[in-house]
Amino acid sequence: MSRFQNIEEAQAYFRQDLFAAEAGMTLDSLTEDGAVCSMEITAHHKNANGGIMGGAIFTLGDLAFAAASNNRHHPTVAQQVSINFFSQPKGEKLIATAHFVKDGRSSCVINVDIADDTGRPVAQFVGTGYKL
Repeated sequence: MSRFQNIEEAQAYFRQDLFAAEAGMTLDSLTEDGAVCSMEITAHHKNANGGIMGGAIFTLGDLAFAAASNNRHHPTVAQQVSINFFSQPKGEKLIATAHFVKDGRSSCVINVDIADDTGRPVAQFVGTGYKL
């Protein structure tokens, strides 16, 4: 059963996640099975070499993980997370798509595939959530 009644309620809740919100990250869709979040790539997301800062990509994955996990069970907190970076984005937007791999009584595992708007795979975030 979903915690949020609709996408607008979920978006209002996650706008309180100020670090992600101030970085321009948004919750675009939310279902019982997962979430999609995105961010337009700006100069503020770039590192000294001109690439996208790994922390920006990680934060987008974390936001999608949080939206998906807390929609199923609130509150859920991250117990362990990891990220594999594949390649630099070529597009102008990053899209993080979260889906459940496991949803148990006290924990869940969620994969978040992060790609750019050209379809290029950028990273995969894997999170284990603990249900409080």
